[in-house]
Amino acid sequence: MRNRQATQLLFELSRSGRRAGRLPECDVPRQSLEELLPVSHLAGNPPALPELAEPDVVRHYTNLSQQNMSVDTHFYPLGSCTMKYNSKRNERLAGLPGLVNLHPYQPASSVQGLLQLLFELQQMLAEISGLPAVSLQPAAGAHGELTALMVAAAYFREREEKRTKVLTPDSAHGTNPASAAMAGFDAVTVKSTSDGFVDLEDFDAKMDQKVAVFMITNPNTLGLFDRQVGDIADRVHRQGGLIYLDGANMNAILGIARPGDFGADMMHFNPHKTFSGPHGGGGPGAGPICVGPELGPYLPVPTVGYQDGSYFLEMHRPQSIGRVRSFFGNVGVLVRAYAYLLTHGGDGLRRVAENAVLNANYLLSRVRHFLPVPHGDRCMHEFVATASALKQTKGVTAMDLAKRLLDFGFHAPTVYFPLTVPESMMIEPTETESKETLDAFAETLFRITDESPELLHDAPHQTPVSRPDEVKAARHPITRYESE
Repeated sequence: MRNRQATQLLFELSRSGRRAGRLPECDVPRQSLEELLPVSHLAGNPPALPELAEPDVVRHYTNLSQQNMSVDTHFYPLGSCTMKYNSKRNERLAGLPGLVNLHPYQPASSVQGLLQLLFELQQMLAEISGLPAVSLQPAAGAHGELTALMVAAAYFREREEKRTKVLTPDSAHGTNPASAAMAGFDAVTVKSTSDGFVDLEDFDAKMDQKVAVFMITNPNTLGLFDRQVGDIADRVHRQGGLIYLDGANMNAILGIARPGDFGADMMHFNPHKTFSGPHGGGGPGAGPICVGPELGPYLPVPTVGYQDGSYFLEMHRPQSIGRVRSFFGNVGVLVRAYAYLLTHGGDGLRRVAENAVLNANYLLSRVRHFLPVPHGDRCMHEFVATASALKQTKGVTAMDLAKRLLDFGFHAPTVYFPLTVPESMMIEPTETESKETLDAFAETLFRITDESPELLHDAPHQTPVSRPDEVKAARHPITRYESE
């Protein structure tokens, strides 16, 4: 039985005159609002807010929270987004009073401990990436992409080179061409081959001295490591361009391969994916970028420096693109990343990648006999299966399978991305899940593929909301409550 308070709006639960608490009569003379404030600043009527007791409000939101899925309560095999369990140890450390009670306007002399933490985080990211210059300021992965492309634009501007194009593979994350356009470049798509790698023939046809940057995700969105990356980097560099490595899939190569070593000039990290920070909910986020030494002078200000025994925010950088974030950035997320890195150490980070790849390959082996995996017998940290055969024989789509999984307590994988695979299901188990969880997921998915199309078309059946009109919801959202 569904809880009435969880399915109704607070406005519907409202009762006139109900309050969270009632205070005794004031023992000082009363003054009206008109005496305290200019009449022109007063509303004609009180705001139409719901009137509820405190238990009504608390129970409403608590019940709503119990209807949500979360990485703390369910398995999230969400390909490309790396939804792994977030260690509560990191949350506790980031919540220490000595960190959360700091103010961004404090003088550097009073926040030496925090600046040391951030300086050391810069060094760690430089070592992991193989790129020595680091900015912690960007507020998300896509923001890191944009910031790095702005750095590239400044670099070419100072060299008086007019480069107008950014190349992206057709399997790239959608943020890549979007970031290129926002940075003032023309985004040009490079085709993939039938085996899921960059088509070098198409690449060569589009690579010229107008190209500023080639953006590549490696491992790519099919969960494959493109071994051509060194050759691609050489071709780009011969034309004077730069390589940008989308760091979304660093979970697969931590401590094993460094982007700077296989030709990248710039990259970003997603701490929420790679270093187990909170993920989703609109923020806060972080998207640190690492660049090669020739690009370092153009990084945003401030960066953290160290000299003569003290740490400082380095503001005087004449070639810098300027500030891209208020204050220093989302420091709380960066503290979580620092705690994660210290906890694992170098050897531990390598084990993270090895276990992520092991889990993905195990799950691939459990799934491929009923959901074909078009690209490769092996994968890195994720793989892309297809429901095309089910659609042709039974009329069952990837969306039907994804929706039905919700009834069994599993969040759906990413569906319909990348667009290069029809009826795609992009599955990433991450390193934090057990074999028992992976077995249960594979067995449930197999059982679902054998269910009747009629049952699947109407799934999910056990959730408070089944299948909303997603297009209508996006185009015509209901943003205010209208009473009858």
